[in-house]
Amino acid sequence: MNKYGKFAQETWKMTAPAQYALIPDPEEWFRELGERAMFQVGELQYQIAGPDPKDETYLQKVGRLNASRMQAEEIVRAEMLTPDVTETEGDDSEEDEEDRRQTEIWELQRSINRQRQDLIDLYREQEMDQYNKTS
Repeated sequence: MNKYGKFAQETWKMTAPAQYALIPDPEEWFRELGERAMFQVGELQYQIAGPDPKDETYLQKVGRLNASRMQAEEIVRAEMLTPDVTETEGDDSEEDEEDRRQTEIWELQRSINRQRQDLIDLYREQEMDQYNKTS
């Protein structure tokens, strides 16, 4: 199991144990989820990074690719590897303050990641328009 599958499995165990218990073969399920997540990170990384700018140095390219990979991993963790807030344990009357804070943090992270993806898409669109104008 890769690091994405391990992350998802541990997250589900902690935040949604009842749903985790319903998975017939957790090892296989999270192994497959980890593989899909790894593929999605790879695809998203290159979408975020975009084409190589002219006059980009080697170190600039390494930095751009590393940054795009980290952004892709954040997005995939929030979108694919954490259980939906509606799937977490308990109701509002039973949750303690820390559980509510964690839920709020996850919701905020998902919102930020969606906004970031929207900005990335807009930037890529503008970049492609500019590239098409210069070609």
